[in-house]
Amino acid sequence: MELLPQFGNLLYTIVAFVVALSIIVAVHEFGHYIVGRWSGIKAEVFSLGFGPKLLSRVDKHGTRWQIAAIPLGGYVKFLGDANAASAGADEEEMAQLSEAERRHTMHGAPLWARAATVAAGPVFNFILSIAIITGLSMWSGQATDTPDIDTIVALPQGAGGLQHDDKIVAVNGVKITDYADLEDASNALPGGATVNYTVEREGKTLDVSGPQLFPARFTGVSPGSAAYDAGLRGGDVITAIDGTPVWQFSELQDAVKAGAGAPMELSIWRPEKTGAPKEFNVTLVPRRTDLPNGEGGFETRFLIGATGSYMFTPITVSVGPVDALTGAVKSTYGIVAQSVSGIKAMIAQQISSCNLSGALRIAETSAAAAKSGPVEFIWFIAVLSTAVGFLNLFPIPILDGGHLMFHAYEAIAGKPPSERLMNLFMSVGLALVATLMLFGLWNDITC
Repeated sequence: MELLPQFGNLLYTIVAFVVALSIIVAVHEFGHYIVGRWSGIKAEVFSLGFGPKLLSRVDKHGTRWQIAAIPLGGYVKFLGDANAASAGADEEEMAQLSEAERRHTMHGAPLWARAATVAAGPVFNFILSIAIITGLSMWSGQATDTPDIDTIVALPQGAGGLQHDDKIVAVNGVKITDYADLEDASNALPGGATVNYTVEREGKTLDVSGPQLFPARFTGVSPGSAAYDAGLRGGDVITAIDGTPVWQFSELQDAVKAGAGAPMELSIWRPEKTGAPKEFNVTLVPRRTDLPNGEGGFETRFLIGATGSYMFTPITVSVGPVDALTGAVKSTYGIVAQSVSGIKAMIAQQISSCNLSGALRIAETSAAAAKSGPVEFIWFIAVLSTAVGFLNLFPIPILDGGHLMFHAYEAIAGKPPSERLMNLFMSVGLALVATLMLFGLWNDITC
């Protein structure tokens, strides 16, 4: 019976990973398919997964849509392709086609049509990421310009005199007009259980006491982090570190920094939806992490993988589609820019190569995101979709970026590379991708 929880966790991890990967692959391959169709290139097979087909149907365009037994990717096979990777032409089939029919193959279509079809896969991954982030922004809204309280988070000391719809106008006598002032006030607050607030309520100004502005409470826990592996979760409040009481999140940050990776015992207060809160202790070891420093480089810090926030959730207003879309484009670009910076830093040995994850860690992260809630899982899909699109643009033969490299050569030279050279490049590309995957898997096991 002891094996049942482990089996359940493994199954959950597999299902979460397969769901996330299938969505991303389906969108990627649909990009190839639909742009190919618009460009006059006929798709014979659209497959989600590899191996023996489980379900299939043929549409009015003659394309077979199928779900295959091995759910670890997918492909679109176009007319005249020798294989699912579109790595070469089926010469026997191509010889039997008329000139008009050859125009509908990946190998007989104009260069612009082939390049557009290849580029569409990564582009659709970026579109998926932007669409998800836009939708999440419009759904969740954004905080008002002034610190208006919606709800007070659950804390051991309670909400004090603060209530819903209070507007914070001063903290410990310091005037507050916006969130920038609130952050400055939070950084200057002394320790202790309570803080003095001045609020506007129903047209009146009142002085009340309440909990610390930025309490030692987890808003979220990063999948695969030290805090996550210790069983901690969003909503947990740290009441003491190694027996010393704490009230502010900054006290937790200072303790982690000062410990430089040493084990630390956290006393936890956890609210429950029903029943009394739980109180328990956990011991965890902060992990060495390479983080962007905001100046194009990286800094190494010890982290437990948890985030904090104010002691209240703010009143929000809706975000318009234009603002949400603009923010989503910036977020997607930021993910790509950070990936490029990380790769450069790993090559220059400025940060550890352990930052390169393999399939095991990605699967674990997908499961952890799914357990954290639907919003976190959807956000994870957006981030992973951007990563997949970016990875596929690498100029490595067998990837989309490699095909685009060949098309660029053809545009310059006026003819495609020879079949022999193409086969050689494809073999090298396959070896590079396999090496990269094995290296990532090695990191998952050893780092």
